[in-house]
Amino acid sequence: MTGSTPAPFTADDYRARMVRAAHAAADAGLAGLLVAPGPDLVWLTGYTPTAVTERLTVLVLAAGQDPVLVVPALEAPDAEKAPGAPGLTLRCWTDGKDPYALTGALLAPDGRFGISDNTWALHLLGLQKTLPGTSYAALTDAMPMLRAVKDVAELELLAAAGAAADAAFEEIRKVPFSGRRESDVGHDLADLLRRFGHSQVDFTIVGSGPNGANPHHEVGDRVIQDGDMVVLDFGGLKDGYGSDTTRTVHVGAPSEEERAVHDIVRAAQEAGFRAVRPGAACQDVDRAARAVIDDAGYGEYFIHRTGHGIGVTTHEPPYMIEGEEQPLVPGMCFSVEPGIYLPGRFGVRIEDIVTVTEDGGRRLNNTTREMVIVD
Repeated sequence: MTGSTPAPFTADDYRARMVRAAHAAADAGLAGLLVAPGPDLVWLTGYTPTAVTERLTVLVLAAGQDPVLVVPALEAPDAEKAPGAPGLTLRCWTDGKDPYALTGALLAPDGRFGISDNTWALHLLGLQKTLPGTSYAALTDAMPMLRAVKDVAELELLAAAGAAADAAFEEIRKVPFSGRRESDVGHDLADLLRRFGHSQVDFTIVGSGPNGANPHHEVGDRVIQDGDMVVLDFGGLKDGYGSDTTRTVHVGAPSEEERAVHDIVRAAQEAGFRAVRPGAACQDVDRAARAVIDDAGYGEYFIHRTGHGIGVTTHEPPYMIEGEEQPLVPGMCFSVEPGIYLPGRFGVRIEDIVTVTEDGGRRLNNTTREMVIVD
């Protein structure tokens, strides 16, 4: 692949995110945010601890206050090198000292705080013991759209990750399938993702024949046979942003039923994509895709949501699912991936990452959605 690597985010970018997040927390009725190591901390500061341990690390954000990162003293040198560090005040604690007292001094004693979903229970309980008047809400519940709307630079990174995954698909369709194990093809896919710039491969699902009826089968030792439908779902992180695409290929000539089911899923995926527009609800995307499959008589075999958000992780809010009334906003990115899964026989799924534009949607995956025949 060709093309320049997008410029890295600057300290000003991270500072702006922290300020925006603190104000969004106030608008949500929260006294502030407590952000533990994980995707939210990476997005807000660019910092990933070398090891996530029982030692407390937490970013404290509140409107009108300078951002503070509480870190163990032995990890402070690494935290000081983080891209967002110039916009932070570091508060260090040493082994033998109470990190919850240090953190508690930064918090309103009776406040309600948003807290990272992946915060250790050990740390949440420590904070509650120190400040029994405080209460906490998971960030996904309190601020589900915190990272959902991407800026121009983030969209460029997601588009580049999608193009890299597309390049991997164009290469994998050339390799032999018949007579090889699913794990062999999965290994090829992982190698291709890395070749095209992925630093992290999160998953390589290769579901052949009856294994394709399990949406999260991943890979196994089954030998792929002539006549198999094969679900290929793969992705990871390139320059810190995610890819995730699915295409379903066929080894040799498909039966009429296999081709018909593939066509139904392709039509459903197209309907879901066409439902993407500003102001539509997330559930509208799910409804549009699901209606096509329901009308074709396969509704009971579409057993998962139509999509999930993507950004610094491959799965994040928003979710395209019935009951999610969050309106779509330009800059949101998510998958549209309907499927039909016939137990003991085969499965079909087609997935693109889509971003909301001012007047509709734009696909970030552009390989053919027609059935591809492989050897």
